[in-house]
Amino acid sequence: MKGLSKTWLVRIAAVIIAVIVVGFLAKQFLSKDNNSDAFVSGNGRIEATEIDVAARSAGRIKDILVNDGDFVKAGQVLAHIDSDSINAQLRQAEAQAQQAHNAITIARSQLAQRKAERVAAQAVVIQRTAERTAARSRSARSAALVQEGGASSQEADDDRTRVRSAEAAIAAAKAQVAAADAAIATGSAQILGAESAAEAAAATVERIRVDIADNELKAPRDGRVQFRVAQPGEIVSAGGKVLNLIDLSDVYIIFFLPETVAGKVALGSEVHIVLDAAPSYVIPAKVSFVASTAQFTPKTVETASERQKLMFRVKANIDRELLKQHLKQVKTGLPGVAWLKLNPQAEWPKELTIQAPK
Repeated sequence: MKGLSKTWLVRIAAVIIAVIVVGFLAKQFLSKDNNSDAFVSGNGRIEATEIDVAARSAGRIKDILVNDGDFVKAGQVLAHIDSDSINAQLRQAEAQAQQAHNAITIARSQLAQRKAERVAAQAVVIQRTAERTAARSRSARSAALVQEGGASSQEADDDRTRVRSAEAAIAAAKAQVAAADAAIATGSAQILGAESAAEAAAATVERIRVDIADNELKAPRDGRVQFRVAQPGEIVSAGGKVLNLIDLSDVYIIFFLPETVAGKVALGSEVHIVLDAAPSYVIPAKVSFVASTAQFTPKTVETASERQKLMFRVKANIDRELLKQHLKQVKTGLPGVAWLKLNPQAEWPKELTIQAPK
């Protein structure tokens, strides 16, 4: 009986100790969770803006000047697409452009000739008009002399014939002027046509030069080569990818928050990121995007409560200046936890204060 009582006493003591321990742990937990409404977290991965360097037109890759992991500057030449066929097209277009300019010169020369012919035809009209005036005067005198008996009727008839002949000559000269006017109009139209052809040829030359320039693939912005999509010697189609770059100045983390919290998140809210690979460092970021509609929780996202199915996607960008200081340390795809401060007045816990790699 005494042994049994001792056993019960030991059990009762163990229960009392367990209650005390649980109470102590609960107290500790609750004291740490005083600001639980001020902070929320979500799992995600570090991502960066990706850029595909692609060929504008189809062709064979002549060379690639960078390797995986190389840092590149905006405007740096990364690769070349063979341009032999386009260079031949350029020479042909330049020859056609020269022909168009020659046609303009010829058309202008012909126009000047037509204008000279018009001036000559106008001079002939003046000459024939003067001859007609003289013929009319002579015919009037001869007609008067016939009436006075001082000239024969034949002579008067000859003078009237000369007048009609002069009038016909004037008509012919005016016709020459009209023909010269028509030739001038035609010459002017030919010049306009030649100039239009020259402009079209110049545009073709410019387009081909742009195509040749596009065959020199350049980095659109500073970044790092993530991987080669194609290799020298391969033929790529128009728009075919050659290289993939990442912009290390535009790095962010995507994470998901439940609908009960997302409505409290404002753009510009502070976010502290703790990466699994470097848990001793805390990286600052700011919310730059909050989805306007909810979606089902992606399978890759782990949440505190599996019961919460509808989530909002949140994007937080890491400070650009900080990224520039640690470009060689930036790695995309690293998993981590994004801690978001909902209450601007709350203070970050000591373990979440900002610490960046040196």
